[in-house]
Amino acid sequence: MEIERQFLVDALPLLPNEYDTIRQGYVALLPEIRIRQVGDNCFTLTVKRGAGLVREEWESEISRQEFDSLAERLIPGTRMIEKCRYRLPLAGGQTAEIHIHGGHLAGFSYVEVEFENVEDAVSFEPPAWFGREVTENTRFSYGTLAREDGMKIVRQILGDEKDGYK
Repeated sequence: MEIERQFLVDALPLLPNEYDTIRQGYVALLPEIRIRQVGDNCFTLTVKRGAGLVREEWESEISRQEFDSLAERLIPGTRMIEKCRYRLPLAGGQTAEIHIHGGHLAGFSYVEVEFENVEDAVSFEPPAWFGREVTENTRFSYGTLAREDGMKIVRQILGDEKDGYK
């Protein structure tokens, strides 16, 4: 089970020197089946069901060969997502994971915070540098943003924010 809130980033805080380089792609959306490479030697296959604050999640390590084979079978019209993930401790004991994207999503950043239970998630007060919450925005999912026109979707979400859309 994954309990997580996601936010756009209004202004990046001072970032630590250490970060993870990540590549991830999608081989299916219902359920969401994702492959991910972290650094040079860590490869995982993840299956997620549901949307919003609480989702079912199953994750398993896979080999580089399995990753490469699945990377050739991404959903047509999608690209591998490239990002750097920075971890920042927060005042309440949680950790903010800031994602700064390259590739077709270059210029887009967001932050997520995972929780042990729903009560902690609901009572969480985000820091001032967090932007608008997108946890329940069905257009904001990596499966959607992996599409070749993913940055167009990001701009639509950001434009909706300026127009008062929640």
